[in-house]
Amino acid sequence: MLASELSPRLDRLPVSRFHRRVMYGVCFAFFFELADLNSFAYAATGLQQYEHMSVGTIANVTSASFGGMFLGAMVGGRLADRLGRRRALIWSVAWFSLFSLLNAVAPNTAVITLARFLTGVGLSAMTVIAITYLAELMPQSHRGRMQGAALAIGLVGIPAMAFFARAVVPTGPDGWRWVFVAGAVGVVSLALILRLPESPRWLLDHDRPDEAEATLAAIEAEVSRDVGELPPPAAAPPPLPAVTSVGSLFRGGLGGRTLMLVGAWVFQTLGFYGFTAWVPVLLADHGFTLTKSLTFTAITTIGAVPGALLAWFVSDRYRRKAPLIAVAVVIAVCGLAYGISFNTAAILVFGFGVSFFIQTFAALLYAYTPELYPTGLRNTGSGFAYGTGRLANIAGPYIVSALYGSFGYPWVFVYIAACWALAALVIGLFGPPTGDVALEELQPAAPGGEAATAPA
Repeated sequence: MLASELSPRLDRLPVSRFHRRVMYGVCFAFFFELADLNSFAYAATGLQQYEHMSVGTIANVTSASFGGMFLGAMVGGRLADRLGRRRALIWSVAWFSLFSLLNAVAPNTAVITLARFLTGVGLSAMTVIAITYLAELMPQSHRGRMQGAALAIGLVGIPAMAFFARAVVPTGPDGWRWVFVAGAVGVVSLALILRLPESPRWLLDHDRPDEAEATLAAIEAEVSRDVGELPPPAAAPPPLPAVTSVGSLFRGGLGGRTLMLVGAWVFQTLGFYGFTAWVPVLLADHGFTLTKSLTFTAITTIGAVPGALLAWFVSDRYRRKAPLIAVAVVIAVCGLAYGISFNTAAILVFGFGVSFFIQTFAALLYAYTPELYPTGLRNTGSGFAYGTGRLANIAGPYIVSALYGSFGYPWVFVYIAACWALAALVIGLFGPPTGDVALEELQPAAPGGEAATAPA
């Protein structure tokens, strides 16, 4: 069996209980990953008040977590290409759950910093592996929708963590510790992930055609039991040479895609965490009470879930690129408006808008990134782009801290708006459209060559 034969068989499958089972396994892991990812932003207000942690120290700890995310994306992505999507996903969830618990028992700032670094390794690895796993198992007409749905369900973890933090952080000196205990509960998602199959595309790419055939046949049988007789697969496209050399990520057509995705992820990450990681602290430092700043933040995070669901309606229909550009521009406008608003209603409206569209963008970019790489480098390439964004954000907290200290509160949001505008520009100038196209048809015709993109 060739990859060109496997793709039509996977892509012709109607969405069924099997696909929803895969999505639920991933989104349950996303729930705890996203809750844990934002946990320090909410715990920081308690550390600031009860442990007298300064804004500069908060910046140091936040930067350490992004250093871990860079390492996790790079190493986790490569391991998933070498060892398998399912195995790497299991290990990444176990890793971030264990080290989140270390945050909860940390006796001092040094241990908190180390714990956030190690937690970041698992969080980032899990994200990169999960988006690739979904891309390889979902039919081409629903890749974007299912990424959006998985992220939307997972994003419930953000307001859940925000409201949980609002309840426990103000209770006393150890209230912030319970925020990290909640993140460690993510280990229970392994009960669902252990029941999922390995990606047939990965098996075939690693010269295991019999296992790929057996796995695909089992998937087809499960789908057939659910929906009835399956439609015939489309004609197989011509086979393409396998691309496994890491150097191919930086040459020719793949090199251009990597450069574009690095730019998109860097600006997205700086803009995303410039807002989500700092708003609670900035509001508190700007004169709002601890409880009020956490309440504002918790309310605005409610926009995250419907924001990701918006991607369900636009991702596959408009081929990713156009929605990515439009949404980034809207975030820039809402972020700028947030920074010059000082009454409660405006803060809530524009904060909700930023939280809403940030997650629309994230769902679109999660679907878009793995589509642009061949199977042998799909996790490695996605991990490099995603991880470079996390690496760049080591500087993000210091940029925010310097802007706030030197120029004041509004200029932090000018910076955030500029990041989102640059993300839109990079994708608009250099990003190819994808959407309802087989993964194999989106890949280079030869190593280092230009990609052939079929019409939707």
